[in-house]
This record gives sequence, C-alpha cells and structure tokens, in this order.
Amino acid sequence: MNQIIKDLHFRYTVKQYDSSKRITLDKIEIIKEAIRMSASSINSQPWKFLLLESDEAKQRFHNTFAIKYQFNQHHALEASHVILFAYNPKFTKEQYAHCVDVEVDSGHLPEDMYDNMLNGGFSFAEVNTDDAGYNGNWTKAQMYLALGNALHTLARLGIGSTPMEGVDTALIGQEFEEELDGFVCEVALAMGYPKEDEDYNFGLPKARLPIDEIFKTL
Repeated sequence: MNQIIKDLHFRYTVKQYDSSKRITLDKIEIIKEAIRMSASSINSQPWKFLLLESDEAKQRFHNTFAIKYQFNQHHALEASHVILFAYNPKFTKEQYAHCVDVEVDSGHLPEDMYDNMLNGGFSFAEVNTDDAGYNGNWTKAQMYLALGNALHTLARLGIGSTPMEGVDTALIGQEFEEELDGFVCEVALAMGYPKEDEDYNFGLPKARLPIDEIFKTL
C-alpha cells in the first residue's frame, strides 16, 4: 500500500488520550513547520495558531468549556498538546502587503512584480469582502487548508489527533483575547497518543463512501 494511503488509514479521531505520553520537541517543530508551509489562496496566510503545551495554557482552554461542548473538555488536559486554529475575520490589503514583502524578500517574487501581486492578488480577497470589511468566510476556508495539512502530518509522524469544532468561540475569544488579537478561533486540534484500551474509536475500520460514488472521471 502507498505510504500516503497508509497514513490516511492510520489517522482517526482519538477519543481518549494517554496523558502520560508527550510529543517530543523535535516532532513539535516538524508540526509547526508543516503548518507554516500550508497553502493558501494568493499566499494570504490569514491565520494564527496558538500552541498550548504548558499546564497553565491547557487549563485556560479547559476553562472555556464551562458552558457547552463538555464532551471535548477532557482533551484540553489529557492531550499532549492542543493547537487553536484562528483566522483573520477582516484581512486587509495592508496585511496582505506584508505577505508580498515576504514573497520578495524570499526571492520567490521579482521586485518589479510587487504591484501586480499586491493589487491583482488582493482582488481575490476583495470579492469576498463585504462593506464592513468582513471576509471571514474566505479566510476561514484558508485556515482549513492548514488544518488538513496538520492532520496528515500528524498521521505521518504516528501521532493521534482530534479536530474539534465543538469549542466555545466566544469563551476562547475572551480567555485568549490578548493572544488572538482580533483573530477568531472556531476549531482546535488536540494531539497526542491514544489510550488504546479506553479509546472506543481505536482500531476500527475506516468508513468512507466508495470511490465511484464521489468521483466521476470525465
């Protein structure tokens, strides 16, 4: 079986983590770099990621389940690490200019193409921006590209994961207001190693629709 397919068969949504097992620093650095290298429309990168690894930070996240989604609360303390995925709800041309600066500084974009990239590229954001400057539906879509990349990276490293949309965005926004700085977190990713004998989801076969039901070759 191809290694990519093996990775995807390995990956599943962990339901119970072994809190005694920690992801090593070298693997954390790989995960961070893989997320940083994720694709985004016009290379906009309209995201921010809060890596929760200290007991204090994980407790703060745990506190945000006070009102709802308590079924996910235990992951906050039991998983080795948690990443809060956040998107910029009002991505501006000035912010995009910083991305274009990086394009030039890296040698990827010729300096004489700067204006074309800035104005032409940002037009993709503009068509998704309302009169109040909100383009969160578009920037959130970019953030999910990074989440998908993270899931495959974790599978390749043999690390379990639990993507959670069951989080309280409002309480996260309050608890991590300073760190988020206007960005919005609607999904978190728990990471670590499953407690296999207590994880009812461990080792079950994959359940996916058949290829011929979802693909049509033209």
